[in-house]
Amino acid sequence: MLVVTLLAGVVIGLSLGALGGGGSILTVPVLVYLLHEQPRVATTASLVIVGVTAILAATSHARSGRVRWRAALVFGALGIAASFGGAKVNRLVDPSVLLLSFAALMLVAATAMILRTRGSSTTTAPAAHELATVGAGQPGPDTHPHARHEEPTGGSSRASTAGKVLVAALVVGFLTGFLGVGGGFIIVPALVLALRYEMAVAVGTSLVVISITSLGAFLERLGTTEIPWHTIVPFTIAAVLGSFAGKRVSDTVSGPTLTRAFAGLLVLVAAYVAVQAGTSL
Repeated sequence: MLVVTLLAGVVIGLSLGALGGGGSILTVPVLVYLLHEQPRVATTASLVIVGVTAILAATSHARSGRVRWRAALVFGALGIAASFGGAKVNRLVDPSVLLLSFAALMLVAATAMILRTRGSSTTTAPAAHELATVGAGQPGPDTHPHARHEEPTGGSSRASTAGKVLVAALVVGFLTGFLGVGGGFIIVPALVLALRYEMAVAVGTSLVVISITSLGAFLERLGTTEIPWHTIVPFTIAAVLGSFAGKRVSDTVSGPTLTRAFAGLLVLVAAYVAVQAGTSL
């Protein structure tokens, strides 16, 4: 079982390193169907794996000045409150319903990735392009390293921005607590479209938010759910090491090709999870 755990961790790490994000969404299905963890245990383990990975990645971004700490702390604080609610709901729903929800989330992420690859070849629908960008964790069309983005001014604009950030933070927090995912595919577009951050800054800030919400959801589960440290520790180490190799893959294979391949994999895994969960209802 240790060999399977290490191989699974490497595969997740490869996807994270190659795509720059999004790969962690496969963590729960891998834990459930390859490592035979119960769904609730798997979502708890995923919080640790995703949280540690996000912390390590955020450290690098912070050193490069690509983290907006005030936004990250506000977003994270709102997300923690919602993550507690998500964690409580996690304990109330049937495990099969939990997995069906995860399958639906994977389809959403796959759709976002496919939209991103289509957006890379056209200049139309820029909002959809940037929204989908986070699925692959790659820069959007308006991310010149020296570009400056100013936050909206005016009372109505500030209120609209605050509303978007609030909704995104609550949704991300709930998903983190409920399904054990980072929610970067929601956080990054919110920061890019609402606060007008350049993509590199949005990604760095998002990683801090993921770290905060993952920690909050994990603390809420302490004492209520089994924590499989024997799986978490080697899985996380293998994922971190695999991410380094994944970065090399991203240097040799085009981003759109990697993104389409991963989106296809998500669809296949989502279908498998849905069928398995459906037969258990």
